[in-house]
Amino acid sequence: MNQIIEKGDGMHRLDETPDNWIRSSVGKYCDVQLGKMLQSDPSSERDELKPYLRAINIAKSGLDLSHEFSMWIRPQEAQRFRLKKGDILVSEGGDAGRTAVFDVEGEFYFQNAINRVRPNSHTKIASEFIFYWFTFLKASGYVEMICNVATIPHFTAEKVKAAPLVLPPLETQRRIARFLDEKIALIDGLIEKKRALLVRLAEKRQALITRAVTKGLNPDAPMKLSGIDWLGDIPAHWDVVSLNKITNKITNGYVGPTRDIFVENGIRYIQSLHIKNNNIIFGNDFFVEKSWSDQHAKSILRTDDVLIVQTGDIGQVAVVTPEYEGCNCHALIVCSPIRARLSGRYFSWLLNSDYGQEFLQMVKTGALHPHLNCGNVKFFNVLVPPVEEQIQLANNIDVECRRIATMQEKIEVSLQKFNKYRVALITAAVTGKLSELNG
Repeated sequence: MNQIIEKGDGMHRLDETPDNWIRSSVGKYCDVQLGKMLQSDPSSERDELKPYLRAINIAKSGLDLSHEFSMWIRPQEAQRFRLKKGDILVSEGGDAGRTAVFDVEGEFYFQNAINRVRPNSHTKIASEFIFYWFTFLKASGYVEMICNVATIPHFTAEKVKAAPLVLPPLETQRRIARFLDEKIALIDGLIEKKRALLVRLAEKRQALITRAVTKGLNPDAPMKLSGIDWLGDIPAHWDVVSLNKITNKITNGYVGPTRDIFVENGIRYIQSLHIKNNNIIFGNDFFVEKSWSDQHAKSILRTDDVLIVQTGDIGQVAVVTPEYEGCNCHALIVCSPIRARLSGRYFSWLLNSDYGQEFLQMVKTGALHPHLNCGNVKFFNVLVPPVEEQIQLANNIDVECRRIATMQEKIEVSLQKFNKYRVALITAAVTGKLSELNG
C-alpha cells in the first residue's frame, strides 16, 4: 500500500489521515461483484426479462436511467445480481472508475461493465461515504494509475477490492457525506449554470452567422425570394449561383494509406482533426516530403481555399489562411473560389451557417460510414453578395465570433476552477483535512 500511496496525485494524503481512522482496503469492508454477462435469450422457461444497468447509466451527474435496457435473468442469479438501494456502482471499463449511487426504487440488475460495491458491515461503514471515497480515487489519479492505460483501461473487481480505503468512525463518515452532499450540490448547480451559458453563447454564435450570411448587415435592404424553400427572402442585390460556377476547382485531398508517408519535418499535412470552428489548428504533428506533396499537387492548398471535412465530423469547415498556403491535405474537399466572385472567408462562414450545414448533412451518403463527395457539393447554391460586401460580412462575423469566444474562454476557465475546487473539497473531506468534520 505504501507504493500506491506514493504514486497517484493526492494519494500521499492517506499517510496523513487522523490516527483513529482505519487504513485498509475496499475488499475488507465491502463486497465487490462484477455484473452479469449479457444474456440476450432465455435459457429456460423460468428465465425472466428484467431491466439492467450498463456503464452508460453511470453519468458524470450521477445515475442516469434515461437509457433503458433489458436482459434475461436466471432464477438462481436473481439475488446475486439484483441491486439494492445504497449500492455503489463503479464503471469497470470505458471511463473506468466513474461512480454513482443506486438510489432509486424498483427492480434492477447490472451488466459486467459495472462493479457493484456493497458495504458488508453497516456498523462500520456508510455507503454514502464509499461513494465519495471512490470519487476521490478517480479524481486523485489512482484509477488511471492502477489500470492498464496502454490499451482500454479496466477497473476490474480484483483491482476494486485491492483499492485503498481509509475509514473514519461511522458517525464521522455520515457527517462527511452530509457536508459533501450540501457543498457539492451548490458547486454542481453553479457548474450547470455555467454550462448552460456556454450553450446559449454557442446558439447566439450560430444565429449571428446564419443571419449575417443569409440576410446581410443592412436590415433596411430591399429583399427578394431566394428560390430556396426554407430559406425565405435574401437581399435583392444578391445572386444565387451554383458553387461549381464560381470556383476554379472542387477536388479531394489525398485519400490513400498514410502509414508510410509521414516524416519528422517537411510539408504540413492537414487532416480533419485540424479543422474546428472555422479555423485550422495544426499541432506540428503531421508532415510529408516535399517530393511526395509535389506528386499530389491537386491537394496542395492555396490561400482562400475552403476545406470541408469529408468523413467523420462532417460539417466542419475552414478557410486556408496565408499561414497554411502550400500545405497538403488528407480526406478533405478543397474548394478554390474565383476571387473576383467569391471570398473564401465569406464562403466558409456561409457553409458554417444553418443553411450551409443543412445542405452538407442533406447530401452526405453512406449509412455505415457517412461521407461527402465533390459531385454533390459542387451543386450547393451559394448566396453571392458583391465581393466587397462579402469581405465586410466576413470581417463582421470574425469580430463578433472572437468576442463570443473570449466570453466562452472565461467561462471555461471558471468551470475548471469550480471542478478543481470540487475535487479538492472531496479530497480534503474524505482524507480528514477538514477538522470541523472529524469531531
